[in-house]
Amino acid sequence: MKKALAFVLALALCITTFAALAETKVNFFTGKIQTIDLLNSIIDEFNAQNPGIVVEQEYQNDASSIIKVKFASGEVPDVMTTYEQEFVDQSKYLDLGDMSAWWDRLIPSMQESCTDLKTSKQFRVCTNVTMAGFFYNKEIFAELGLTPALTWEDFVGNLEAIKAAKPDVTPWFIFGKEAWHLGHLIEFIPHGYVKQTLGALDAKTAMLNNDSAKLNFGAADGAMAVFAQNLLDLQTKGLINEDVLTATSDNCVQAFVTGKAAMFSNGMWALSGLLEANPDMADKIGFAPYPAYMPGSKPVVLSAEDSGYSISATSANVDAAKAFLTFLFSADNQKKYSEALGSPSAFTDVDAAWAPAAFAAEVKAVLASAVNIGFTNEKPAGFSGDDAGRMVQDLLAGTYDAQSFATAYEKAWNEGF
Repeated sequence: MKKALAFVLALALCITTFAALAETKVNFFTGKIQTIDLLNSIIDEFNAQNPGIVVEQEYQNDASSIIKVKFASGEVPDVMTTYEQEFVDQSKYLDLGDMSAWWDRLIPSMQESCTDLKTSKQFRVCTNVTMAGFFYNKEIFAELGLTPALTWEDFVGNLEAIKAAKPDVTPWFIFGKEAWHLGHLIEFIPHGYVKQTLGALDAKTAMLNNDSAKLNFGAADGAMAVFAQNLLDLQTKGLINEDVLTATSDNCVQAFVTGKAAMFSNGMWALSGLLEANPDMADKIGFAPYPAYMPGSKPVVLSAEDSGYSISATSANVDAAKAFLTFLFSADNQKKYSEALGSPSAFTDVDAAWAPAAFAAEVKAVLASAVNIGFTNEKPAGFSGDDAGRMVQDLLAGTYDAQSFATAYEKAWNEGF
């Protein structure tokens, strides 16, 4: 009996050990806070349906910086939403060009956006199309007889009109505690000027080659210095929130949905949070482009790939990672994802009610009238969007004037290469 019991216990231990060894863990790394809960539920469903594979999600607020540490230390996640040209050049990402089951369903322009300019290969796949511009309170604008501005002069005029008529309302709310948000202002406004004047392809090439003569970041009359001066002028006039350096995205959402803020800059990923905080805002949210602010320029709006996923080139779990992404990319999951994120799907077979009809129509009209720009994926390895945002924090804290900001930005950009 003792021998039999020992045998059974030993067999059970072997089975347990074998099961543990057979279990494949897929580490999924993301910096997108808006989708954590939904993705956890999708991950739980995938894990339940796929015995032997366990996907674990890791969120980091400063993901673009943390991923550098992970690559340097060798603790590389299997799947990640962070994407940097530096790591493309270092062959850190797996070529996904053979995943026809994904690409055949994707909008062709989004596959183009996911294609590396240097190699013509796809190292990431996006699931959504996103837009970014100014969200504005339609009730406040209608009450004051305002229309969304297309020029910087009219934009400032609108802010001044709001401040004069409603002194308890912040004309433009900026949540400057979060560096990525200020980095996005750089992407969408001064970088937006570069992209519209050079054209999308030439701008990408100029950034990849660090063509200083074309980028002109440090010039006294260039896009960066004018942007910085405009921001300082708004701060001096009290047209942005006084707590700009400590305000968070949650503060911004609450101010906007309670009528205490008239405008803020963000992408479609912010929409679901607004509607969750106040469903009655559905018909009160408007969308406008970034106004033209340089001589001869036009208004711009971000229209780009969103929610991109890459697999590590050194992952030992490539098949499991692909299985997880295939599950995540299913039409049913992407409908849920698109509606939760408040962003149109990049898959042609996904029919999602991603936004209130009136708002979606206004977004469509803005896309048709303004210059469409993409994200700055070609920024230098040593100078992330968060780094740029921290420089804007310093600008608003009084560290720089407009010219010294532009000079410092150009220096940081060059040193980043």
